[in-house]
Amino acid sequence: MNQLSTIRRVPGQKSALGSHLNVALDLTQRGVPVLPLRAGKVPFGNCPACRDNACGGRPNMKTPGPCDCPRPCHAWAAATTDPATITGPAWVPAWRQAAAVAYHPGGTGLTVVDLDHADAVAWARRSLPATRTVPTTRGEHWIYRGAMQSANAVRDGVDIKSTMVYARWLGPGNGTMTDLPDAVRALIVKEPAPVRSAPRSVTVPAPVGGGDCPHRVPTYLDRGIAMAEQRITQASSAVHATVYRTFLAVLSAHGRCGCLTETHMARLFAAAQAKGESLRHCTDAWANALTRLGL
Repeated sequence: MNQLSTIRRVPGQKSALGSHLNVALDLTQRGVPVLPLRAGKVPFGNCPACRDNACGGRPNMKTPGPCDCPRPCHAWAAATTDPATITGPAWVPAWRQAAAVAYHPGGTGLTVVDLDHADAVAWARRSLPATRTVPTTRGEHWIYRGAMQSANAVRDGVDIKSTMVYARWLGPGNGTMTDLPDAVRALIVKEPAPVRSAPRSVTVPAPVGGGDCPHRVPTYLDRGIAMAEQRITQASSAVHATVYRTFLAVLSAHGRCGCLTETHMARLFAAAQAKGESLRHCTDAWANALTRLGL
């Protein structure tokens, strides 16, 4: 998809705040999902339930929260191509206060390599295929045709913005947009982090009574671990909290009888890391769950 390639600067075009709505409507005509940003590059909530983070999203509102709306209604998930929504009563006040327009790159089949300083730009010129570039306050956005997983800090001053994030609209840029290269995709591929050994406190004496542990039945335990993996994998928001609650549930069911092994722990950590969690967060969440249960 190459929707942005048809957008050109118009001589004398205004860039004042009052033009943000017109820019947004122009982008939606090309299939680019947009949303308004307030000062600080932070989205507006577009329903009363989400005002001031009341729905449970993260404090900067860059991640959708578990609100009661029909769909997540702020952050990248609010980006839309529907003119009725953009010009509707819920968004009109936001456009009046907007400091910028944002768009969802992955939603239109694009990837933005966000280069945050001069050294990052110099690295990109040496290492990446040329493509459309957009000047930013401190560096450049390099825009490629093709979507991928987003990731922050893939190297010094370099973020990948595509699926499940938004990027500021800073103009159409210059140059010919090219297909997303393997060199960019490779930036988020990291060597698998070694999983730390399970804390010794996971293996504890059998419950009083000394009988065989019913959790040692392989089918029962394997089914429980598989369900835990699925719960983490399917989390669409609040991943940190989901990982902790899942670890807590697993340890509550299996942590007191000694049936958990390092292999089970590794499976849970791998599922969490596949959702973007760091090894440190996994280890902390596991340790907090143990503490909560008194293990």
